[in-house]
Parts: sequence; C-alpha cells; structure tokens
Amino acid sequence: MGQFGIGQPMTRKEDQRFITGKGRYTDDIDLPGQAYGYVLRAPFAHANFTITDISAAQAAPGVLAVLTGADVAKDGLGDIPCRVPIKNRDGSMSVLPPYPILAQDTARHGGDAIAFIVAETFEQAQDASELIEVDYQDLPAITDTGSAMQPGVAQVWPQAKDNVCFDWEMGDGKLAETNAANAHHVTHIRLVNNRLVVNSMETRVALGTYDPAQDSYELYTTSQGSHTLRGLLAENIFKVQPEKIRVVTPDVGGGFGMKLFLYREHALVMYAAKKIGRPVRWVASRSDGFVSDTQGRDHVTDAALAMDKDGNFLALQVHITANLGAYLSNFSTYVPTMAGSNMYQGLYKTPAVHVHVHGVFTNTVPVDAYRGAGRPEAAYLVERLVDKAAREIGLSPDEIRRRNFIPPEAMPYSTSLGDVYDSGEFTAHMEIAMQKAGWAGISSRKAEAAKRGKLRGIGMSTYVEACGGGSDETAIVSVNEDGSATVLIGTQSNGQGHETAYAQIVSEHLGLPLDQITVKQGDTAEIATGRGTGGSRSVPVGGSALDGASSRLKEKAQKLAAHLLEAAEADIEYDDAVFTIAGTDRRMTLAEVAAAANDPAKLPEGMEPGLKIENAWKPPAATFPNGTHICELDIDRDTGIVEILKYTVVDDFGKIINPMMLAGQVHGGVAQGIGQALYERTVYDSDSGQLLTGSFMDYCMPRADQVPFVDFDMHNVPCTTNALGIKGCGEAGAIGAPPAIINALVDALQEFGIDHIDMPATNEVIWQVIHGGYAQAAE
Repeated sequence: MGQFGIGQPMTRKEDQRFITGKGRYTDDIDLPGQAYGYVLRAPFAHANFTITDISAAQAAPGVLAVLTGADVAKDGLGDIPCRVPIKNRDGSMSVLPPYPILAQDTARHGGDAIAFIVAETFEQAQDASELIEVDYQDLPAITDTGSAMQPGVAQVWPQAKDNVCFDWEMGDGKLAETNAANAHHVTHIRLVNNRLVVNSMETRVALGTYDPAQDSYELYTTSQGSHTLRGLLAENIFKVQPEKIRVVTPDVGGGFGMKLFLYREHALVMYAAKKIGRPVRWVASRSDGFVSDTQGRDHVTDAALAMDKDGNFLALQVHITANLGAYLSNFSTYVPTMAGSNMYQGLYKTPAVHVHVHGVFTNTVPVDAYRGAGRPEAAYLVERLVDKAAREIGLSPDEIRRRNFIPPEAMPYSTSLGDVYDSGEFTAHMEIAMQKAGWAGISSRKAEAAKRGKLRGIGMSTYVEACGGGSDETAIVSVNEDGSATVLIGTQSNGQGHETAYAQIVSEHLGLPLDQITVKQGDTAEIATGRGTGGSRSVPVGGSALDGASSRLKEKAQKLAAHLLEAAEADIEYDDAVFTIAGTDRRMTLAEVAAAANDPAKLPEGMEPGLKIENAWKPPAATFPNGTHICELDIDRDTGIVEILKYTVVDDFGKIINPMMLAGQVHGGVAQGIGQALYERTVYDSDSGQLLTGSFMDYCMPRADQVPFVDFDMHNVPCTTNALGIKGCGEAGAIGAPPAIINALVDALQEFGIDHIDMPATNEVIWQVIHGGYAQAAE
C-alpha cells in the first residue's frame, strides 16, 4: 500500500495533462451554433440611468439579442442571494438589498452590468454595445472603507442608514472591558487590511444552453463547486427544480475563493440561450475581471491588547469596519463575521476577546472570500498587535508569544470565542523556525547590512486557522472489471491536485497505482451531491469521506473473495491488488473479484451486486492548522526597495497525504501573502469612485524574482477530529505571510520611529518613511 498511498511525495498525476496542453478548461469547450455575449458596464461608480434606445444595437450586424434589466424583471428572474443574513447586536437583521442580474435604474459601482448583448461573434456584440443609448445622471460616490459611516457621505442604498449593512459582535465585551480597565499596559493599533483583486490565471467563463423539449438548462463554467451554483440558479434565479439544471465544471485555472460564487454572467448566458434558442458563451477579459470578480479583504481595524505587568494577555478588543462593496455576494457577510472572527484568539490563552464588526456598503466591486476568508485578516491584526506590544513593554517577539501560548498539556483547549483547539505544540514550531531562520544571529547580519547601506529586519508571525469543518461531503468509489477504480466526489479542484491526493487515499486501501484510479468531479449529472471546494475542506472532509468509502470497499471485496475462494475471511491476505488464502497459492485478483461482484449468482447472501461504495462524512469540528513564519529582508536606503532574503515556515498540518503537494500549497500561499504585503494595491478615486488600478499597468502583482525560496518544514501533531488526522493546508501560507513581512519591515525601520506601516508597503511608501514623508503619504 505504501508505494502510492498516504504520506508519499508523489508528483501530481494531472500535471502531465496540463503541461502538454491537454487540459480541458471551459474556454476549450465549443458547442454547435454558439453565440457570444458581451456585458455593457456602467462608466460611473454611482448613477441613475435610463436606457433610452436599443434599436440601433438590435439592428447591428450579427446581433441576436439585447437584454436589459427591464427584460429580466419582466421575465421574473430572481436576484443573486446573500446566503448568510446577519443578526445585529440589537437583534434586528442585516440589510439585504436586491442584486439583480442586470442593474435596474441605478448603477452602484463602476462596471455595474447594464445590458447583455448577444451576437454571432464577440466583436459584433462588443460593437453593438456602443450603439445602446443610455442617459446617466451622475451621483456622489463613496469608496473609502473608513469613511463609509461618516455623516453626509453618499448613501449606496437608501434602506442602509449610514451605509451600514450589519452591526455584529462576538465574545464577552463586558469581560474584555473589565480586564482592559484593570490592565498594567494596553497597546493600541489601527491598521488597514488592503483590498485585493484576485486575478486567477484563468478568467471567468460561462457557456449556457437551453433545451426547450426538456425545459432544461446546461451551464459549463469555471467554478469551485457545480452543485452550489446549480442550487442557487434553480432556487433563486430561474425558480425551477435543481434537476432542470446541469452544471459542468471542467479543469479550473485557479479560484482562490473568487470562483465559489454565483455571478451575473452565469445566469445571463442561460437566460440568453433560452431567448435565442442557441448556446451562448461569455468569456471575461482581464479588464472585466477587475470590475466584476469579487474582490478580497478591505478592512479598517482598531484594536487594543491589554496585559498585566508580566506581559500576560488579559483582553483583546477589536473593532472592524468591513467593506462589502455595492452588492452582497453570496458569502460576503459571513467572511468578516463568522468565518474569521473566532480566529482573533490566535494561539494565545487570552481570557477575554471581543470582536465588533460593522459591515458597510460602498460604491465598489462586491467583496467576498479570498484565500483564507477572514482568517488572514485576523492573523494580521493579532500578530501585528502582539509585535507592537512586545516593543512597548520591552519583551522580545518570541518571549511575549512564549509567555502567552496555549500549552500542549491544555489540549483540548476551549477558547474564549467558543472554539475547541484539539491539538498543537506552538512553542515547539516557533523555536524550530527560529533555529532554521538563524534568529539568534540577526544582530551581526544587521551590522553587516548597514555597512552596505541596507536596513536589515527580521519578523515573525504565528497563526492558527479554522478550516476543514462545516458541511458533509459524499464520496463514491467503485472498482471496474479491469481492476481500475473510479472516484466520484463533489469537491472541485482549482489546481490543488485533487486527482493525485484522492488517488493516494484510494491506493492506501486498494494498493492500486495512481494511473489506475480515475477521479471525477464537476458534473452535476454524474455526481449527485457536492459542497464544492473552499475553506481548505476538500481533503479533510472529502478525503475523510473517500477514506471511509475505500476502507469499506476493501472490506466488501475481501468478504467476497473469501466467499469465492471458499475460505474464512480472516485467512484472506491482500497485497498488490491480489487476494490470497494465507499459506497457499490460491488467489484472485481485484479485477476478478470485481467481475464476480456483478454476477448476483456468485454473491453471498445479502450482498449487493457491484464493488461500489458510497460514503458520506460530516466533520464534528473544524481542523486547526497552525505554524510560524519568519521573514528576513533588506531595505535599500536610497530607493526603498525591499529584498526578502530568507523566508522560513514551520507548520503543523497533522497527518500528511502528499508532502510534495502540501509544500506547493504553502509556497503559493506565501507568494500571495507577499503580494498583499508589498505590492497589490487597489485604488478607487475618492471623487469619481472610478477604479484607478484596473489593469496590470497599475495593479502590481508579485513577480517570480520577488518571491524567495521558502525554507519549509513541519512539526505535525495529528488532528483528533477526523479519521485521517489531517489539518487543512490550502490557505495557510497566505495567512502567515503578511504579518511576518510587515513585522520584519517595522524591525528594519526602527531608527525612523516607525511602529507600524500599512500594506501594501510599496517601495515608494518605504522611501517616504526613510526620507520623512510617510505621514503625508498616509493621509
């Protein structure tokens, strides 16, 4: 079992397909007679509008349909839903404004969808869009998160007073207030968690069809879960039974949370296909993505950490203003509240933590989950605040953490925010990381760097995240008559390597090589149920379901082999896909057993035909991966340019399915964390509300030469809440990296009196710090 099974560093079986150009993405799918769609988008961030004439567009060459918000309303299509209404502190419910698939009367952000044009070619549809006559009445706009609730600013929705969607809290506010009042020292911080544009390598694509004979739809799209989309389209948009909609997701070129959600274009291509009687394709340009893909983060946070005279934490008080954008995406309200707020506990035994969140509307693109979804925001705040506190009270960054870590002997540990951490050795992975990073020798390296005109800094962060919990997942595994195996599962790979990881779990039980195991995902017509991929749940939840299915399938096969070989089940040995009676040469291959399983006459009494097992598994609790990141960097005094010299990560991911793929997940997450910390800046004009960083000319993504080698290691403690003992790993790198980098920058800039610098800490901003202009730049 060990050659291909759990724990082996196998190369990804799907990569051969991808690197030889044989991947099949949504844009590779062509349907006979397909037409092409183009979305006309509002040029104003906030404006009342009237579409006064579409006749010229309708008469343009190749045009098949021009659809507007009036058509959508007339035909009774529903709105995109927010799936998580929030109860306010006073018991009332959050404001849930409509989110129609085409705007009606008012545009609320630059790029808001106004009309959908369908033509024989994309170019014809785009040209026709310019012939639509629209009368806009420009309105004041609000884009700044910190200003959204101030008196007199523009109101995005009339029903949302002061632009407040919800006013929510978690934790014991009175206890936190009491502990803070009795503290020896309180450290305060105000920070910005910058807005990010996701920019997955593959843009969003949707291809819709309609069958009038069956009154049914098909949607081919790049997503993180076909079943989720089918449910939303059926219940909320078209108001039909789910069986009337088939959603197919083929290979996906990156999602990072952004492709979890229902978008207008999903519904538009299906709606248009019904209107014109032909398939309709829409492919997002990169510019479309900047103004229509959900964006990430965008918090302004004020927090205070109260300590006793020895630096022991007494209370953490957090107030967050979370920008939701102009409309509520499917999980937008969940991300700054229930998705991440429990993680403000960090790895610390803080007895009182209180989190207060205002979710606000602005005239910006909707915000929803982005890699980590609330947990990176929590870790960034906690670890910046802990570092700042250490400097104020004269402790080293490691010592203040060491004094406040939850000790291993306290596990399972009930936090003040209601979680139960099942396992972890936090001091151990911090000290391993410090040793690997050469923490003790930093003083000499700082002195050497100073001789070269460089400012050397080192910073650490620790993190914990809750992931791999929540809803159940179902896996089906079957053995075919040729001895190969097939897996059906409702999670969705976006590049993580599910085909390999799931095959390794099956191989652990059946001993098959990976090339004899086929993993199928993404087609609701073939796979009955699925919860999709998000929150690092696929392997902890889907993998646990598959592990149970594979184990039960082997048991069934062994029982059948014993029956066919006329032996006791206890006397049957299994190795290399062969069942053998112990001590004899009598044997049957797995393929032979699978063939016999399809013949009812050969089965023992009560056994169902076929070697096929379906197994559902619901996690009893989340998993809590945790770890330490350490960043060492240089700053050039003359230019402000940052070079990351050494990056060290030591993580606790429990039991490991594939250490090679896991390392790749961490590397990718660290790269995204570097992007947020140093480069990625989303800027809206404060007057017009226009997105100023709407292309790669203005929005900086990290380049290969800016991402260092990651010295990655693990100190694993098995998880106790799933059969595999694993903890989710997909988002961890993006959680630990930003605070480690900013802590290193603050360390490097100590001589300039800096105790905080906001992300992204671009070269320009750092240059202003060095040369005395940072205060003006930050205003």
